[in-house]
Order: sequence, then structure tokens, then C-alpha cells
Amino acid sequence: MQIERQPVIILVRPQMGENIGAAARAMLNFGLTEMRLVEPRDGWPNPKAVAMASGAAGRVLDAARVYPTLAAAMEGIDYAYATTARGRELTKPVFTPATAMAQARAHEGRSAIIFGPERTGLENDDIARANAIVTVPVNPDFPSLNLAQAVLLMGYEYGREILPPEPAPL
Repeated sequence: MQIERQPVIILVRPQMGENIGAAARAMLNFGLTEMRLVEPRDGWPNPKAVAMASGAAGRVLDAARVYPTLAAAMEGIDYAYATTARGRELTKPVFTPATAMAQARAHEGRSAIIFGPERTGLENDDIARANAIVTVPVNPDFPSLNLAQAVLLMGYEYGREILPPEPAPL
């Protein structure tokens, strides 16, 4: 997998180190290694993130960069996808994870997937910086994914056409 073509994972105002670590672990499962953090609530580096990341600490967390704003974290990004479960009054295309990540694989420039704080999700100002919205088709009565679950889902959709189609033999 070409690193320069991989989407950047941007976590905006993540609240818990454990969730950052779990997101890093989810990323590395699908070969994604570039994490950018915007104003992590509990500071950075975070020992709870390292403990939760398991083997992904050295490959993802050690290289993670912290930014003061989402605008700064989007440096070098040509196309960004904002993840949200809530309907917005923004005029942006809305895609499923599969469609969005098929586009990201085909895109020539750098893409990013933006995730919001665990409790509230992205604010409209954050989403306005993205080119498109990604919404997971889930139970409308409970459209809540954990941060790491959302990262895992997007990572899976990105990697499914790039990584081996069958598990390696044990």
C-alpha cells in the first residue's frame, strides 16, 4: 500500500487517550499509518493511548502530529471526508463509507477522513472544511458509533480493494 496515497486520519478534539489508541490500532489493521490530532482534550502524548494501541503505538502514535486547529491539520490535503451521523443543513455530497473510500483510492492527491469528538461529533464549522460527508447507514434509532469503530469501518472500506482478499494462512 502506497503511504502517500493513504488517507490521513484526523481526530478533532478527541476526548480520551484510550479512544485515540484504539483508533490507531484500527488504522494499522488496514495499513493506515498517518494520524493527525487536533486539540486532544487530555494532552499529548498520552500513556492511555499507548496502552490501548498495543502494537500500533510505534507505527501510528509515535508519528502522530498535534495541530492547534483543523485548518492546520488539513495542510497538504486535497480532498476531505467529514464523518457524521446527524443530518446537516450543508450542501455537500453525502456518501456511504464504501463509496467514499472507493473515491479516496482513485483520487490522485492526498485525502483525509475527519472524525469528531466522542461525545458530540464534528461541529458544522468542522464539516464545512470538508468536501463531502460520510454517513454510515445504521439503525436510525441508534446512530452512534465509538470513535475507534468508525475509524475501523472507514479503514476496512479503504483497504478492502488493496489488502489481500483472503486472510493469510495461520
